[in-house]
Amino acid sequence: MLSCYADSFDLGSIQAHKEGSRHWIKDKGPIIESYIGFIESYRDPSGVRGEWEGFVACVNKEVSKKFGVLVDSAEKLLRLFPWPAEFEKDVFLRPDFTSLEVLAFGSSGVPAGINIPNYDDIRQDEGFKNVSLGNVLAASYGAGDKPVAFIAEADQQLFKALKGPAFEVQVGVHELLGHGSGKLFHQNTEDAASLVAAGFLNPVTGEPVTGPFYAAGATWDSTFGKMASAFEECRAECSGIFLCLEQEVLEVFGHAVHPDEGVHDIAYINWLLMAHAGVRGLEFYTPETKGWRQAHMQARYVILRVLLDAGEGLVTVVHKTGDDGQPDVEVVLDRSLIMTVGKQAIGQFLLKLQTFKSLGDVVGGMEMFGAYSEVPEDMIALRDIVMARKEPRKLLVQPVLRREGEEVLLERFDQSPAGMVGSFVARFPATDLELMELYRAEKQAVCDN
Repeated sequence: MLSCYADSFDLGSIQAHKEGSRHWIKDKGPIIESYIGFIESYRDPSGVRGEWEGFVACVNKEVSKKFGVLVDSAEKLLRLFPWPAEFEKDVFLRPDFTSLEVLAFGSSGVPAGINIPNYDDIRQDEGFKNVSLGNVLAASYGAGDKPVAFIAEADQQLFKALKGPAFEVQVGVHELLGHGSGKLFHQNTEDAASLVAAGFLNPVTGEPVTGPFYAAGATWDSTFGKMASAFEECRAECSGIFLCLEQEVLEVFGHAVHPDEGVHDIAYINWLLMAHAGVRGLEFYTPETKGWRQAHMQARYVILRVLLDAGEGLVTVVHKTGDDGQPDVEVVLDRSLIMTVGKQAIGQFLLKLQTFKSLGDVVGGMEMFGAYSEVPEDMIALRDIVMARKEPRKLLVQPVLRREGEEVLLERFDQSPAGMVGSFVARFPATDLELMELYRAEKQAVCDN
Protein backbone atom coordinates (compact mmCIF):
# COMPACT_ATOMS: atom_id res chain seq x y z
CA MET A 1 0.00 0.00 0.00
CA LEU A 2 2.67 2.51 1.05
CA SER A 3 4.84 1.57 -1.92
CA CYS A 4 1.95 2.31 -4.27
CA TYR A 5 1.39 5.68 -2.60
CA ALA A 6 5.09 6.48 -2.96
CA ASP A 7 4.95 5.58 -6.67
CA SER A 8 1.88 7.79 -7.06
CA PHE A 9 3.53 10.80 -5.45
CA ASP A 10 6.85 10.24 -7.26
CA LEU A 11 5.31 9.85 -10.71
CA GLY A 12 1.97 11.65 -10.40
CA SER A 13 0.24 8.36 -11.18
CA ILE A 14 -3.46 8.13 -10.36
CA GLN A 15 -3.37 4.43 -11.22
CA ALA A 16 -0.70 3.84 -8.56
CA HIS A 17 -2.85 5.63 -5.98
CA LYS A 18 -5.82 3.48 -6.98
CA GLU A 19 -3.70 0.38 -6.45
CA GLY A 20 -2.73 1.67 -3.02
CA SER A 21 -6.39 2.23 -2.25
CA ARG A 22 -7.17 -1.35 -3.30
CA HIS A 23 -4.65 -2.61 -0.76
CA TRP A 24 -6.08 -0.22 1.84
CA ILE A 25 -9.68 -1.46 1.64
CA LYS A 26 -8.42 -5.03 2.13
CA ASP A 27 -6.72 -4.05 5.40
CA LYS A 28 -9.68 -4.91 7.63
CA GLY A 29 -9.84 -3.90 11.28
CA PRO A 30 -6.42 -2.31 11.77
CA ILE A 31 -5.50 -0.79 15.14
CA ILE A 32 -3.97 2.26 13.45
CA GLU A 33 -5.76 3.68 10.40
CA SER A 34 -4.41 6.11 7.82
CA TYR A 35 -5.06 7.42 4.31
CA ILE A 36 -3.30 10.02 2.19
CA GLY A 37 -3.56 11.67 -1.21
CA PHE A 38 -5.59 14.13 -3.25
CA ILE A 39 -8.99 13.00 -2.00
CA GLU A 40 -12.01 15.32 -1.72
CA SER A 41 -13.10 17.70 -4.48
CA TYR A 42 -15.31 20.01 -2.38
CA ARG A 43 -13.03 23.05 -2.71
CA ASP A 44 -12.63 22.82 -6.49
CA PRO A 45 -15.16 25.08 -8.26
CA SER A 46 -15.48 22.41 -10.95
CA GLY A 47 -15.91 19.65 -8.37
CA VAL A 48 -13.19 17.47 -9.95
CA ARG A 49 -9.71 18.18 -8.55
CA GLY A 50 -8.98 16.60 -5.18
CA GLU A 51 -7.53 18.49 -2.22
CA TRP A 52 -4.47 17.08 -0.47
CA GLU A 53 -5.18 15.41 2.85
CA GLY A 54 -3.71 12.80 5.13
CA PHE A 55 -4.71 11.44 8.50
CA VAL A 56 -3.52 9.04 11.18
CA ALA A 57 -5.95 7.73 13.79
CA CYS A 58 -6.35 4.93 16.29
CA VAL A 59 -9.43 2.71 16.31
CA ASN A 60 -11.98 2.95 19.14
CA LYS A 61 -12.83 -0.74 19.39
CA GLU A 62 -15.86 -0.38 21.67
CA VAL A 63 -17.66 2.19 19.51
CA SER A 64 -16.64 0.30 16.36
CA LYS A 65 -18.68 -2.69 17.55
CA LYS A 66 -21.85 -0.61 16.94
CA PHE A 67 -20.82 0.07 13.39
CA GLY A 68 -20.05 -3.61 12.91
CA VAL A 69 -23.65 -4.40 13.83
CA LEU A 70 -24.83 -1.74 11.35
CA VAL A 71 -22.74 -3.37 8.61
CA ASP A 72 -24.25 -6.76 9.51
CA SER A 73 -27.73 -5.27 9.02
CA ALA A 74 -26.85 -3.25 5.91
CA GLU A 75 -28.26 -5.58 3.25
CA LYS A 76 -31.64 -5.64 5.00
CA LEU A 77 -31.64 -1.90 5.65
CA LEU A 78 -30.80 -1.09 2.03
CA ARG A 79 -34.12 -2.64 1.03
CA LEU A 80 -35.90 0.07 3.03
CA PHE A 81 -34.78 2.77 0.61
CA PRO A 82 -37.54 4.10 -1.68
CA TRP A 83 -35.86 3.23 -4.98
CA PRO A 84 -36.37 -0.07 -6.89
CA ALA A 85 -34.02 -3.01 -6.40
CA GLU A 86 -32.67 -2.50 -9.92
CA PHE A 87 -30.94 0.68 -8.72
CA GLU A 88 -29.04 -1.13 -5.97
CA LYS A 89 -25.74 -2.96 -6.32
CA ASP A 90 -26.05 -6.63 -7.24
CA VAL A 91 -23.86 -7.58 -4.28
CA PHE A 92 -23.31 -5.46 -1.19
CA LEU A 93 -19.56 -5.31 -0.64
CA ARG A 94 -19.18 -5.36 3.15
CA PRO A 95 -16.93 -2.46 4.09
CA ASP A 96 -14.76 -1.95 7.13
CA PHE A 97 -16.63 0.54 9.35
CA THR A 98 -14.80 1.84 12.38
CA SER A 99 -14.85 4.69 14.87
CA LEU A 100 -11.53 6.51 14.94
CA GLU A 101 -9.87 8.84 17.39
CA VAL A 102 -7.90 11.23 15.18
CA LEU A 103 -4.25 11.73 16.10
CA ALA A 104 -3.52 14.08 13.20
CA PHE A 105 -5.52 15.26 10.20
CA GLY A 106 -3.74 17.38 7.61
CA SER A 107 -6.12 19.30 5.35
CA SER A 108 -8.09 22.56 5.25
CA GLY A 109 -10.80 21.01 7.43
CA VAL A 110 -11.52 17.94 9.52
CA PRO A 111 -14.70 15.96 8.65
CA ALA A 112 -16.88 14.03 11.10
CA GLY A 113 -17.06 10.95 8.87
CA ILE A 114 -15.50 9.65 5.68
CA ASN A 115 -16.49 7.14 2.99
CA ILE A 116 -13.49 6.40 0.76
CA PRO A 117 -11.86 5.76 -1.69
CA ASN A 118 -13.65 8.10 -4.07
CA TYR A 119 -12.89 6.05 -7.18
CA ASP A 120 -16.29 4.93 -8.53
CA ASP A 121 -15.02 1.73 -10.15
CA ILE A 122 -13.36 0.55 -6.93
CA ARG A 123 -16.36 1.50 -4.77
CA GLN A 124 -18.84 -0.24 -7.05
CA ASP A 125 -16.91 -3.42 -7.83
CA GLU A 126 -14.35 -3.93 -5.05
CA GLY A 127 -15.46 -2.09 -1.92
CA PHE A 128 -14.78 0.88 0.32
CA LYS A 129 -14.24 1.86 3.95
CA ASN A 130 -16.34 3.96 6.30
CA VAL A 131 -14.92 5.78 9.28
CA SER A 132 -16.58 7.92 11.92
CA LEU A 133 -14.22 10.34 13.65
CA GLY A 134 -15.32 10.06 17.26
CA ASN A 135 -13.25 12.78 18.89
CA VAL A 136 -14.16 15.19 16.09
CA LEU A 137 -17.85 14.50 16.77
CA ALA A 138 -17.36 15.06 20.50
CA ALA A 139 -15.51 18.34 19.96
CA SER A 140 -17.89 19.68 17.30
CA TYR A 141 -21.22 18.71 18.84
CA GLY A 142 -20.70 19.36 22.54
CA ALA A 143 -23.63 21.00 24.34
CA GLY A 144 -22.08 24.32 25.39
CA ASP A 145 -23.62 26.81 27.79
CA LYS A 146 -25.18 29.37 25.45
CA PRO A 147 -28.62 28.90 23.86
CA VAL A 148 -28.43 27.49 20.33
CA ALA A 149 -29.30 30.12 17.75
CA PHE A 150 -32.51 29.63 15.76
CA ILE A 151 -33.81 26.86 18.05
CA ALA A 152 -37.05 27.47 19.97
CA GLU A 153 -36.89 27.70 23.76
CA ALA A 154 -39.08 24.59 24.05
CA ASP A 155 -36.47 22.55 22.13
CA GLN A 156 -33.27 23.98 23.65
CA GLN A 157 -32.73 21.44 26.43
CA LEU A 158 -33.46 18.35 24.34
CA PHE A 159 -31.51 19.72 21.36
CA LYS A 160 -28.38 20.39 23.41
CA ALA A 161 -28.62 17.03 25.20
CA LEU A 162 -29.12 14.88 22.09
CA LYS A 163 -27.50 16.66 19.15
CA GLY A 164 -24.27 14.69 19.67
CA PRO A 165 -25.90 11.22 19.83
CA ALA A 166 -28.28 12.15 17.00
CA PHE A 167 -25.43 13.25 14.78
CA GLU A 168 -23.58 10.00 15.52
CA VAL A 169 -26.55 8.12 14.05
CA GLN A 170 -26.68 10.50 11.10
CA VAL A 171 -22.98 10.09 10.32
CA GLY A 172 -23.18 6.30 10.56
CA VAL A 173 -26.10 5.98 8.16
CA HIS A 174 -24.87 8.80 5.91
CA GLU A 175 -21.49 7.16 5.35
CA LEU A 176 -22.39 3.45 5.19
CA LEU A 177 -25.86 3.37 3.67
CA GLY A 178 -25.90 6.78 1.99
CA HIS A 179 -22.59 6.95 0.16
CA GLY A 180 -22.37 3.16 0.13
CA SER A 181 -25.63 2.57 -1.75
CA GLY A 182 -26.80 2.78 -5.33
CA LYS A 183 -25.73 1.47 -8.71
CA LEU A 184 -24.49 3.33 -11.80
CA PHE A 185 -25.42 2.23 -15.33
CA HIS A 186 -22.91 2.71 -18.16
CA GLN A 187 -23.57 2.74 -21.89
CA ASN A 188 -23.03 -0.50 -23.83
CA THR A 189 -22.96 -2.69 -20.72
CA GLU A 190 -25.01 -5.76 -19.93
CA ASP A 191 -26.69 -4.05 -16.96
CA ALA A 192 -27.89 -1.11 -19.06
CA ALA A 193 -29.02 -3.36 -21.91
CA SER A 194 -31.01 -5.54 -19.48
CA LEU A 195 -32.77 -2.48 -18.06
CA VAL A 196 -33.83 -1.33 -21.54
CA ALA A 197 -34.81 -4.83 -22.70
CA ALA A 198 -37.04 -5.35 -19.67
CA GLY A 199 -38.98 -2.18 -20.43
CA PHE A 200 -38.08 -0.83 -16.99
CA LEU A 201 -40.05 2.34 -16.23
CA ASN A 202 -38.24 5.45 -15.06
CA PRO A 203 -39.63 6.07 -11.53
CA VAL A 204 -39.59 9.85 -12.11
CA THR A 205 -41.06 10.13 -15.61
CA GLY A 206 -43.01 6.88 -15.84
CA GLU A 207 -41.55 6.30 -19.32
CA PRO A 208 -39.50 3.24 -20.39
CA VAL A 209 -35.79 3.77 -19.68
CA THR A 210 -33.62 4.28 -22.75
CA GLY A 211 -30.69 6.09 -21.13
CA PRO A 212 -28.83 8.36 -21.06
CA PHE A 213 -26.45 6.23 -18.90
CA TYR A 214 -22.79 7.07 -18.19
CA ALA A 215 -20.33 7.13 -21.06
CA ALA A 216 -17.60 4.49 -21.09
CA GLY A 217 -14.94 5.45 -18.56
CA ALA A 218 -17.03 8.27 -17.13
CA THR A 219 -17.43 8.68 -13.37
CA TRP A 220 -20.06 10.31 -11.18
CA ASP A 221 -17.85 13.37 -10.62
CA SER A 222 -16.80 13.79 -14.24
CA THR A 223 -20.40 13.44 -15.45
CA PHE A 224 -22.19 15.71 -12.95
CA GLY A 225 -19.30 18.15 -12.63
CA LYS A 226 -19.44 20.97 -10.11
CA MET A 227 -22.84 19.88 -8.80
CA ALA A 228 -21.72 16.31 -8.07
CA SER A 229 -20.45 16.87 -4.52
CA ALA A 230 -23.50 18.76 -3.23
CA PHE A 231 -25.89 16.36 -5.01
CA GLU A 232 -24.21 13.30 -3.49
CA GLU A 233 -23.98 14.82 -0.02
CA CYS A 234 -27.68 15.63 -0.25
CA ARG A 235 -28.47 12.02 -1.18
CA ALA A 236 -26.44 10.76 1.80
CA GLU A 237 -27.97 13.29 4.21
CA CYS A 238 -31.48 12.33 3.07
CA SER A 239 -30.54 8.68 3.62
CA GLY A 240 -29.63 9.50 7.22
CA ILE A 241 -32.86 11.23 8.18
CA PHE A 242 -34.93 8.69 6.23
CA LEU A 243 -33.46 5.60 7.91
CA CYS A 244 -33.06 7.09 11.40
CA LEU A 245 -36.82 6.61 11.68
CA GLU A 246 -36.30 2.84 11.67
CA GLN A 247 -36.24 1.16 15.09
CA GLU A 248 -33.54 -1.29 14.04
CA VAL A 249 -31.16 1.54 13.11
CA LEU A 250 -31.62 3.32 16.44
CA GLU A 251 -31.10 0.11 18.39
CA VAL A 252 -27.70 -0.36 16.74
CA PHE A 253 -26.60 2.88 18.39
CA GLY A 254 -27.97 1.95 21.79
CA HIS A 255 -31.28 3.81 21.60
CA ALA A 256 -33.48 0.82 22.40
CA VAL A 257 -36.34 2.46 24.33
CA HIS A 258 -38.97 3.62 21.86
CA PRO A 259 -42.10 5.69 22.44
CA ASP A 260 -45.46 3.98 22.15
CA GLU A 261 -46.27 6.28 19.26
CA GLY A 262 -44.56 8.99 17.25
CA VAL A 263 -40.84 9.33 16.67
CA HIS A 264 -37.93 8.69 19.00
CA ASP A 265 -36.26 11.73 20.60
CA ILE A 266 -33.07 10.92 18.70
CA ALA A 267 -34.89 10.90 15.36
CA TYR A 268 -36.75 14.12 16.19
CA ILE A 269 -33.52 15.95 17.07
CA ASN A 270 -31.80 14.55 13.97
CA TRP A 271 -34.55 15.99 11.75
CA LEU A 272 -34.44 19.28 13.66
CA LEU A 273 -30.64 19.34 13.27
CA MET A 274 -31.07 19.00 9.50
CA ALA A 275 -33.67 21.77 9.20
CA HIS A 276 -31.56 23.98 11.47
CA ALA A 277 -28.45 23.25 9.37
CA GLY A 278 -30.39 24.26 6.26
CA VAL A 279 -31.00 27.70 7.73
CA ARG A 280 -27.41 28.05 8.97
CA GLY A 281 -26.21 26.91 5.57
CA LEU A 282 -27.30 30.20 4.01
CA GLU A 283 -24.09 31.64 5.45
CA PHE A 284 -22.26 29.75 2.68
CA TYR A 285 -24.29 31.27 -0.18
CA THR A 286 -22.96 34.31 -2.03
CA PRO A 287 -25.78 36.48 -3.44
CA GLU A 288 -23.44 38.46 -5.70
CA THR A 289 -22.43 35.36 -7.67
CA LYS A 290 -25.51 33.27 -6.85
CA GLY A 291 -23.15 30.48 -5.91
CA TRP A 292 -22.65 28.06 -3.04
CA ARG A 293 -19.25 27.75 -1.37
CA GLN A 294 -19.72 24.50 0.55
CA ALA A 295 -21.24 21.23 -0.69
CA HIS A 296 -22.64 19.97 2.62
CA MET A 297 -24.30 23.30 3.41
CA GLN A 298 -25.85 23.50 -0.05
CA ALA A 299 -27.15 19.95 0.44
CA ARG A 300 -28.74 20.81 3.80
CA TYR A 301 -30.34 23.97 2.41
CA VAL A 302 -31.85 21.89 -0.41
CA ILE A 303 -33.30 19.49 2.19
CA LEU A 304 -34.76 22.45 4.09
CA ARG A 305 -36.47 23.57 0.88
CA VAL A 306 -37.88 20.07 0.37
CA LEU A 307 -39.26 20.02 3.93
CA LEU A 308 -40.76 23.50 3.55
CA ASP A 309 -42.34 22.53 0.21
CA ALA A 310 -43.91 19.47 1.86
CA GLY A 311 -46.29 21.91 3.54
CA GLU A 312 -48.92 21.12 6.19
CA GLY A 313 -46.76 22.89 8.77
CA LEU A 314 -44.06 20.20 8.86
CA VAL A 315 -41.30 22.82 9.08
CA THR A 316 -41.83 26.51 9.77
CA VAL A 317 -39.30 29.31 9.95
CA VAL A 318 -40.83 31.72 12.43
CA HIS A 319 -39.67 35.34 12.33
CA LYS A 320 -39.50 37.17 15.65
CA THR A 321 -37.66 39.90 17.51
CA GLY A 322 -34.73 38.65 19.56
CA ASP A 323 -33.91 39.57 23.15
CA ASP A 324 -31.50 42.16 21.75
CA GLY A 325 -34.32 43.86 19.85
CA GLN A 326 -32.95 42.71 16.48
CA PRO A 327 -34.65 40.44 13.90
CA ASP A 328 -34.39 36.74 14.71
CA VAL A 329 -35.91 33.43 13.57
CA GLU A 330 -36.78 30.03 15.02
CA VAL A 331 -36.89 26.73 13.16
CA VAL A 332 -40.00 24.85 14.26
CA LEU A 333 -40.52 21.17 13.35
CA ASP A 334 -43.92 19.51 13.90
CA ARG A 335 -42.91 16.22 15.47
CA SER A 336 -46.29 14.62 14.80
CA LEU A 337 -45.86 15.00 11.01
CA ILE A 338 -42.38 13.47 10.63
CA MET A 339 -43.54 9.87 10.10
CA THR A 340 -46.17 10.89 7.57
CA VAL A 341 -45.61 14.15 5.70
CA GLY A 342 -41.88 14.26 6.38
CA LYS A 343 -41.00 10.66 5.54
CA GLN A 344 -43.07 10.78 2.34
CA ALA A 345 -41.44 14.03 1.18
CA ILE A 346 -37.89 12.82 1.82
CA GLY A 347 -38.68 9.39 0.35
CA GLN A 348 -39.96 10.89 -2.89
CA PHE A 349 -36.98 13.23 -3.09
CA LEU A 350 -34.52 10.37 -2.44
CA LEU A 351 -36.14 8.38 -5.24
CA LYS A 352 -35.55 11.26 -7.66
CA LEU A 353 -31.95 11.76 -6.55
CA GLN A 354 -31.15 8.06 -6.98
CA THR A 355 -32.90 7.80 -10.33
CA PHE A 356 -30.95 10.69 -11.81
CA LYS A 357 -27.70 9.35 -10.35
CA SER A 358 -28.18 5.72 -11.42
CA LEU A 359 -29.13 6.61 -14.99
CA GLY A 360 -26.52 9.34 -15.41
CA ASP A 361 -29.31 11.81 -16.20
CA VAL A 362 -27.35 15.05 -15.87
CA VAL A 363 -30.02 17.24 -17.46
CA GLY A 364 -32.86 16.04 -15.24
CA GLY A 365 -30.72 15.92 -12.11
CA MET A 366 -29.21 19.37 -12.50
CA GLU A 367 -32.57 20.92 -13.36
CA MET A 368 -34.21 19.57 -10.20
CA PHE A 369 -31.27 20.10 -7.86
CA GLY A 370 -30.54 23.52 -9.29
CA ALA A 371 -34.12 24.63 -8.68
CA TYR A 372 -33.98 23.60 -5.01
CA SER A 373 -30.57 25.28 -4.65
CA GLU A 374 -31.92 28.67 -5.71
CA VAL A 375 -32.19 31.30 -2.99
CA PRO A 376 -35.27 33.49 -3.62
CA GLU A 377 -35.89 36.89 -2.04
CA ASP A 378 -37.51 35.53 1.12
CA MET A 379 -34.49 33.32 1.69
CA ILE A 380 -32.13 36.24 1.03
CA ALA A 381 -33.94 38.09 3.82
CA LEU A 382 -33.49 35.03 6.04
CA ARG A 383 -29.80 34.95 5.11
CA ASP A 384 -29.42 38.56 6.26
CA ILE A 385 -30.59 37.49 9.73
CA VAL A 386 -28.29 34.46 9.71
CA MET A 387 -25.31 36.64 8.76
CA ALA A 388 -26.17 39.26 11.39
CA ARG A 389 -26.17 36.53 14.05
CA LYS A 390 -23.19 34.65 12.68
CA GLU A 391 -20.97 33.20 15.39
CA PRO A 392 -17.22 32.61 15.13
CA ARG A 393 -16.53 29.37 13.33
CA LYS A 394 -15.44 26.54 15.61
CA LEU A 395 -11.78 25.66 15.13
CA LEU A 396 -10.29 22.30 16.01
CA VAL A 397 -6.89 22.57 17.69
CA GLN A 398 -4.92 19.40 17.04
CA PRO A 399 -2.30 17.95 19.42
CA VAL A 400 1.14 16.90 18.21
CA LEU A 401 2.91 13.59 18.82
CA ARG A 402 6.67 13.83 19.18
CA ARG A 403 9.44 11.50 20.16
CA GLU A 404 12.09 12.10 22.78
CA GLY A 405 14.46 9.16 22.85
CA GLU A 406 12.34 6.06 23.34
CA GLU A 407 9.41 8.01 24.77
CA VAL A 408 6.46 9.28 22.71
CA LEU A 409 4.90 12.49 24.04
CA LEU A 410 1.53 14.06 23.28
CA GLU A 411 1.79 17.85 23.18
CA ARG A 412 -1.49 19.70 23.74
CA PHE A 413 -2.36 23.33 23.00
CA ASP A 414 -4.77 25.91 24.38
CA GLN A 415 -8.26 26.05 22.87
CA SER A 416 -7.66 29.50 21.44
CA PRO A 417 -6.39 31.19 18.25
CA ALA A 418 -2.92 31.25 19.81
CA GLY A 419 -3.19 27.51 20.47
CA MET A 420 -4.22 26.93 16.86
CA VAL A 421 -1.13 28.78 15.61
CA GLY A 422 1.07 26.92 18.09
CA SER A 423 -0.27 23.59 16.87
CA PHE A 424 0.55 24.42 13.24
CA VAL A 425 4.03 25.69 14.13
CA ALA A 426 4.74 22.46 16.04
CA ARG A 427 3.51 20.26 13.20
CA PHE A 428 5.15 22.25 10.41
CA PRO A 429 8.37 23.76 11.82
CA ALA A 430 10.58 26.07 9.76
CA THR A 431 13.32 23.43 9.96
CA ASP A 432 12.17 19.82 10.08
CA LEU A 433 15.17 17.69 11.06
CA GLU A 434 13.51 14.36 10.14
CA LEU A 435 12.50 15.73 6.74
CA MET A 436 16.04 17.01 6.15
CA GLU A 437 17.43 13.54 6.95
CA LEU A 438 15.11 12.00 4.36
CA TYR A 439 16.10 14.67 1.86
CA ARG A 440 19.82 14.00 2.30
CA ALA A 441 19.32 10.23 2.09
CA GLU A 442 17.43 10.48 -1.19
CA LYS A 443 19.18 13.47 -2.74
CA GLN A 444 21.49 11.39 -4.93
CA ALA A 445 18.54 9.51 -6.43
CA VAL A 446 16.62 12.65 -7.40
CA CYS A 447 16.94 14.16 -10.85
CA ASP A 448 15.81 17.78 -11.24
CA ASN A 449 15.79 17.66 -15.05
